[in-house]
Amino acid sequence: MKPFGRCTWTGLLLLWVACCSVNADSGPQVRLERVPENGVQPQVLVDSAGTVHLVYLNGDPKACDVMYCRRAAGQVDFGSSMRVNSKPGSAIAIGTVRGAQFALGRNGRVHIVWNGSEQAGSKPSGSAPMLYSRLSDAGNAFEPQRDLMTSTTHLDGGGSVAADSEGRVYAVWHGHKKTGPQEEIDRGVFVAFSTDDGKTFTPERQVNPTDTGVCGCCELKAFADSKGELGILYRSANLMGNRDSILLLSTNYGASFTTTVLGDWHVSTCPMSTHALGQGRAGLMGMWEKQGQIYYGSLLPGRTGALEPITAAGDTGNRKHPTFALRSTKGGPLLVAWTEGTGWEKGGSLAWECLDTKGSRLASGRTDGVPVWSFAAAFAEPDGSFVVLY
Repeated sequence: MKPFGRCTWTGLLLLWVACCSVNADSGPQVRLERVPENGVQPQVLVDSAGTVHLVYLNGDPKACDVMYCRRAAGQVDFGSSMRVNSKPGSAIAIGTVRGAQFALGRNGRVHIVWNGSEQAGSKPSGSAPMLYSRLSDAGNAFEPQRDLMTSTTHLDGGGSVAADSEGRVYAVWHGHKKTGPQEEIDRGVFVAFSTDDGKTFTPERQVNPTDTGVCGCCELKAFADSKGELGILYRSANLMGNRDSILLLSTNYGASFTTTVLGDWHVSTCPMSTHALGQGRAGLMGMWEKQGQIYYGSLLPGRTGALEPITAAGDTGNRKHPTFALRSTKGGPLLVAWTEGTGWEKGGSLAWECLDTKGSRLASGRTDGVPVWSFAAAFAEPDGSFVVLY
């Protein structure tokens, strides 16, 4: 791939100065970078070779495009971006919860899902489609987008996708069954399964308890590994006004799930929140929002619940959209980041902190400039530094 673009030496110097100013306590170096093309809602993953994969949204928030690019280990620039969606403008950024999510599967194949916009075309029921595409065998283009919804409707908050190194792919979203009651308490978490690297998917199946419901405008997050573990972190909604962050955990490749409340929250309106879920130091690690604060904790295989959930440091406020990155799952610093002050048609600030294995803060920082309808994504470089894209 050709380089996306080069920073000027002046820009690099200013960026180095900014990084030094937020790392005066000699903690890990943290570099802050804007998403290419002034894109929004970045999602980032690093493969076993150290290649950084980036997905983001670009264009009209009501009808935008899903973009993908990557940069090799040791490089400072991303290569040229390629459009994922085969129909232009068929993604949506409005709400900050309905954008693209992706996973790396067998042989590093990229799998991407996103909520379709009006440009994607709606179903007879008026529901937006749950769209999926994967990187082609040649690795130089994405296959035509597909709608994975067969028996569900009323797609709202964003879906997710998980994949493992053995060819399993799990596309996850929440909605209503086409027949039956249509309230929030009746919304369910549904999974479409693939065992052939996303070539085909089974019809979706509900995997959450039927009495939990799902908060309509909140995103969920899925993560899988090759040990058979599949985690789904979502926000419930019941008749008593509880909108709790709930972990669905499967240890048998999605055949069955246990249910654990990680963060209980009684709130009358949808907070339009997102979650983070991925590989931590001791199994799964999750992050969630509650009352304007960010919480996170390790979720060990075979154990339920978060182990001593940690709150982000500093005063609580309008904190949303958490993300994290680890230097190494075997040890080393942890970086957690979130937005502050963002809202409907409103940008905000990015805040972050690094912690050692004992939870002591090593460094922290904050910067303005998070765009409308956006948040941040973070990853660790081979040299031990961190990069936060926003």
